[in-house]
Amino acid sequence: MNAAALLLAQGLGLGRLPGAPGTYGSVLGLVWVAVLLAPANGLLYFLGTLAGLGLSVALSSYAERRLQQKDPPSVVLDEITALPVCWFGPQGLELVRHGHALRWETLWADGGWVWTLAGFAAFRLFDIWKPWPVRQSQRLPGGWGVTVDDALAAVYVSSVWLVGLLASGR
Repeated sequence: MNAAALLLAQGLGLGRLPGAPGTYGSVLGLVWVAVLLAPANGLLYFLGTLAGLGLSVALSSYAERRLQQKDPPSVVLDEITALPVCWFGPQGLELVRHGHALRWETLWADGGWVWTLAGFAAFRLFDIWKPWPVRQSQRLPGGWGVTVDDALAAVYVSSVWLVGLLASGR
């Protein structure tokens, strides 16, 4: 059980790869977004995202204790579970404007891949740059500090994305 918890916190091993573990975890985060979008149910998307973030807090706390390191770079579950937050703005807009949730095809079809890659890149930018209060949130104890900074970075992406969609009339 302990090895499985650590493996999950490390993004099924992606966090152990050299170079850019946060980026590798974020790629798996796109898969998590697609899984959450598959049922095309906004409430399920929101609840699944919250459940993922809660799991990230718990397993990141465990990984910090097990690895005896604050916010270990190999722990990427925070990136994986925070990435769906990037789609909260577009998801809400879709619900309000069209009365239904986004579908997973939205990520790739009809030019959606451009928005998906832009959202992914923006998430990585905000996660690395850590504007206020993202950097400050890392001071929270245990898995809270590991997870909340990524969730806040995703809130920035969602906000920018929503403003862009509203301004473009999409």
